Amino acid sequence: MKKLCSYCHTEAKPYFRSRDYNRRVTQEIFAYYCCPNCGLIFIFPVPEDLGDYYPPTYHFAPETLGILKANAAHERYKIKIIQQYVKQGGLLEIGPSYGCFTYLAKNAGFEAEAIEMDAECSKFLNEVAGILTINSSDVCGALRTVKSYDVIAMWHVIEHLPNPWETLEGICEKLNYNGILVLAAPNPDAFQFHILGRYWPHLDAPRHVMLIPIKLLVEKMEALGMRVELITTTDEGGLGWNIFGWEFFFSNMCADLMVKKMLKIVGRAAARLFSLIEKMEGKGSAYTLVFRKKV
Repeated sequence: MKKLCSYCHTEAKPYFRSRDYNRRVTQEIFAYYCCPNCGLIFIFPVPEDLGDYYPPTYHFAPETLGILKANAAHERYKIKIIQQYVKQGGLLEIGPSYGCFTYLAKNAGFEAEAIEMDAECSKFLNEVAGILTINSSDVCGALRTVKSYDVIAMWHVIEHLPNPWETLEGICEKLNYNGILVLAAPNPDAFQFHILGRYWPHLDAPRHVMLIPIKLLVEKMEALGMRVELITTTDEGGLGWNIFGWEFFFSNMCADLMVKKMLKIVGRAAARLFSLIEKMEGKGSAYTLVFRKKV
């Protein structure tokens, strides 16, 4: 059976096989393929029961608004990115988890709403944070039910979606003229990925079903009438994901909690060692892109 790239429909070649090194939910082996034409890396087949690979600890729903406030501070850089392009208006976050960014957006004056797959996080956002949230794992279906927005944000969500191209089309339909889409995702051109390969924590098999090159997203979005406003791998979030990658690569070598803590220290040392390379644009572990709707 041919493994066709979902973007350009070229027959893809076997790339590597990997396991769930991050969460250890399963001992299954997952096959990844790489398109020789466009560079898309994807898992095949995508597990039909993908939701089963998200353990109960994957999402954290705090009990109080105070806990949310305390944990939200480290995401203020995201608001600063948004406010460079849009100061106010309707904002939708897709995949907010328990909603640090959405909460900060609401406090910054945006009319913030969300679509979230986890039921407990959705309940918390609706009932405690006061943020209208649709609980659904069908992003495309949920998008068809909402209004239009000035900002739609996906922070490390698109790599989880089996149908990213359809999702991007749905997003563009729900953006107001001059509105923006901001998304962040693992960077398959990262220095770290070239070194660590199948063991790269940002591969996160099988939850990350695709690694999408920046050029593909730019090509797709321009075809949908969107203009590139920002491409970076050196924003605050991207730099943090570099450290995360090294820490978890080393700590994934052992299941013992005490040993894992020591190995994370080794990971932080590796992050410092390679920081000059990873601070070069395009070499970081994650990219942040901003597109503006012009059609």
